[in-house]
Amino acid sequence: MSVQSMWVEPILALLFGYMLGSIPFGLLLTRLSGGGDLRQTGSGNIGATNVLRTGNKALAALTLLLDMGKGYAAVWIALQFPGELGVLAGLGAFLGHLYPVWLKFVGGKGVATLLGIVAALMPVAGLIFAVTWLGALALWRYSSVGGMLAAISVPIAAFALGEYAMLPMFIGLALLVLWKHRSNIERLIAGEEPKVGSTKKA
Repeated sequence: MSVQSMWVEPILALLFGYMLGSIPFGLLLTRLSGGGDLRQTGSGNIGATNVLRTGNKALAALTLLLDMGKGYAAVWIALQFPGELGVLAGLGAFLGHLYPVWLKFVGGKGVATLLGIVAALMPVAGLIFAVTWLGALALWRYSSVGGMLAAISVPIAAFALGEYAMLPMFIGLALLVLWKHRSNIERLIAGEEPKVGSTKKA
């Protein structure tokens, strides 16, 4: 491998992941269905939870699957090429979802996309993520709590599974998820965070 390809291929993987991750499926699907600008609804977030606040459960489920899918696809496609490019493509997809260039770098909170990335890189950790997310959601009915706990489970699972090389990245991604949920944390402390199924706006 030449010195040039040593730099070019990782950069291309990162950019590919970013472009795929930056597709705002929730916003696009809501507009195509005649629901207007999702950023003017509920919390203003472009993710599945806010799509659910429009009352369209099918569209929310599709948004969830597509946001997961773009994270998974970015990693899976990159892994088909020589070199360990899947991690970089996954990182790019996550950053693209959080900070999409098309939306002036104001994107989603990354939970579903992170699940797709983790499932592609570490299937067992992806299962732990999903169980943590769904379990917390069923127990407390706070989407934000489920998402944050699920994100925190990833570096813990990586450590337990001996995936030490990916541990720093997953710690960083979990911290980014918490950062993107800072307004949710404030509302949780104030007792003002809406539960899933509630008609109260965030």
